[in-house]
Amino acid sequence: MSAWTADGAVPTAALSPAGDWWRHAVIYQVYPRSFADFNGDGFGDIAGLRGSLWYLQELGVDAIWITPWYASPLKDGGYDVADYRSIHPDLGTIEEAEALIAEANAVGIHTIVDVVPNHVSSAHEWFVEALAAAPGSPARSRFWFRPGRGTKGDIRPNDWVSEFRGDTWTRTAGPDGSPDEWYLHLFTPEQPDLNWAHPEVRAEHEAVLRFWFDRGVSGVRIDSAALLAKDEDLPELPVDPAAGSHPYVDRDDVHDVYRAWRTVADSYPDPKLLVGEVWLPDVARFAQYLRPDELHTAFNFDFMTRPWKACDLRESIETTLCCHRLVEAPPTWVLSNHDVTRPVTRYGRADTAFSFATRRFGTPSDLALGTRRARAAAMLIAALPGSLYIYQGDELGLPEVELPLEAIVDPMHFRSGGVDPGRDGCRVPLPWTSSGPSFGFSRGDAPAWLPQPAGWGDYAVASQRDDADSMLALYRWVLGVRRHEPALATDVVTWVDRGSSALSFHRGTPDTGQLECLVNFGPGPVPIPPEHQLLLSSQTIRNNQVEPDDAVWLRPPTSR
Repeated sequence: MSAWTADGAVPTAALSPAGDWWRHAVIYQVYPRSFADFNGDGFGDIAGLRGSLWYLQELGVDAIWITPWYASPLKDGGYDVADYRSIHPDLGTIEEAEALIAEANAVGIHTIVDVVPNHVSSAHEWFVEALAAAPGSPARSRFWFRPGRGTKGDIRPNDWVSEFRGDTWTRTAGPDGSPDEWYLHLFTPEQPDLNWAHPEVRAEHEAVLRFWFDRGVSGVRIDSAALLAKDEDLPELPVDPAAGSHPYVDRDDVHDVYRAWRTVADSYPDPKLLVGEVWLPDVARFAQYLRPDELHTAFNFDFMTRPWKACDLRESIETTLCCHRLVEAPPTWVLSNHDVTRPVTRYGRADTAFSFATRRFGTPSDLALGTRRARAAAMLIAALPGSLYIYQGDELGLPEVELPLEAIVDPMHFRSGGVDPGRDGCRVPLPWTSSGPSFGFSRGDAPAWLPQPAGWGDYAVASQRDDADSMLALYRWVLGVRRHEPALATDVVTWVDRGSSALSFHRGTPDTGQLECLVNFGPGPVPIPPEHQLLLSSQTIRNNQVEPDDAVWLRPPTSR
């Protein structure tokens, strides 16, 4: 079996135009460079994704979210966009992208594309024009150019720290090579920040939305959604800023942008989804992005970063449900993404929480324990109301890969002075077959663009597809039950006391039917309640008990 031929027919279904399809959707995140390589050059491409739609149908997803596939110098994995209206040549062409969207639509899979509004690539035509222009020119006003401090202007305009660590300012040179103004970049120097107070910036991004909506995409994922608006004075960071007053995070005027985007999205006969990457600790501020005239959904990162503890996860679930209920928006649930240590590795560590600041080389992990917990976690989040995101490879139980130093390309590693291993370890290309030069990732003999470790084939689709005990089989069962179970179509969650070491809740009502999700976080087994029917378990059930770090879905006796 390969990534491009289905082993048996998969039923197709026309795409539903229902305006609120995302409220309970299962959305699969594709990192296209690492998904499937059709042309054999070692880089994943659109053709590989088109030929693998059968796999996504089989898995049972409602939509795919594709990380940036645009023209880019790839200084930050494609999040440095040079041209939104063309595809990176490694990945394909705009015609292939249009074909993928149409083919996915035809088999009932929506397409979501990534937009990166905070910044563009330094190779973008606007920034090239700005560098060639004089200080104070209209071309520079689309960005944040400023003179330096000090008598010679050689001190950067302020002391903000990059999201990737290090400085946020780079000094340019004039036509004669003499030092010129500085420009702001919250990420790498190759990602200059846009000035969202500029009308051309707003108009261009609304045009980009229409460009992709007109080609059939069902929505957009908005990168770094809370960073767009900035205080024009660019002041230093206060120690304890009041809500909405941070110089560049979560400023009140950012909401004007998303109200305008919502108008664009709602102007289509099949309204388009806006989902934001919003990292905010203040749940009230977070909820403001989900008001009825702004974004439809936003990523719930709080759950993903919590440790594997019943009390912490219950607190996160309750807080999430409460803040979303206030604005009548559906919550989202996710265990990882292209930036985050994979759950199999994370849950096997002594510290099972996630933080960018604490990532280090050589952190030990018990992968057997981590896999057991990741299976239970998948059942837990799939039982909650709202939409579910799956990062490619999590359904295979892929662990984080610690790459050799010479293979790392992620700027987070280099800007940390080599301390942070970076994000490449969760971006290693997928294994499709148990053997071969790239474990079926590529149709050719070229090595995968990031090295796959020995034993990668043990996680391959072909190795798991017919194994009823595999992670892949569990995900298929979970998504199948989730799709057809009436109790999981409701938004009702009722907590059930099964002891301090367990996390348990009912979904649904006696009228709709109920399902109980029970996860054991304790050191000893938890008995399955009398007369409860077992629907699904993360591990084989023995002696009618849920073992530590296992999960079950049960049918209460009142729901039969």
